[in-house]
Amino acid sequence: MKKIITLTLMAFLLFACKSTSVTSTKLDKSSQQAIKGDWKITSVTYPNSDYVAVNSFQVADSKCFVGSTWSFISNNNKGSMSLTKAGCPAFSSAIVWSINKDDIFVLKIIDAGVKSKKVTEGYLLKFANLTETSFQLVDKITIGGQTKEVTYQFEKINK
Repeated sequence: MKKIITLTLMAFLLFACKSTSVTSTKLDKSSQQAIKGDWKITSVTYPNSDYVAVNSFQVADSKCFVGSTWSFISNNNKGSMSLTKAGCPAFSSAIVWSINKDDIFVLKIIDAGVKSKKVTEGYLLKFANLTETSFQLVDKITIGGQTKEVTYQFEKINK
């Protein structure tokens, strides 16, 4: 009898402590549809940006992302990004993305020849300040033991 009670209690604790993944929350379809199309990063800002370099998305210095173009396809949550700024490494990649109801932007950068379901790592950014022509993605980084925010300002490209 004690074994049954102990096993039941342990099972209850195991399932009660189960964490939820940020990627498993419900998607915000209206925000996803709102950013459908082509966008350009017009600025990347964070405290002490003149003195501290930030490597964004393990791709390049954050300043290299100014002028980068991003394409978002809302019906399948795929797209692409391209860095073309002079003096920076040229980079282009497919992406998989989503926005959940908690305003978390989930981003996976997909290497050429790799299926997105094989990519298990990505980035979680705060989705903020959506208008018809702009929005922001905010990343949290640690500088000198303090958490700081890196803000990527996106502007709609009219085609």
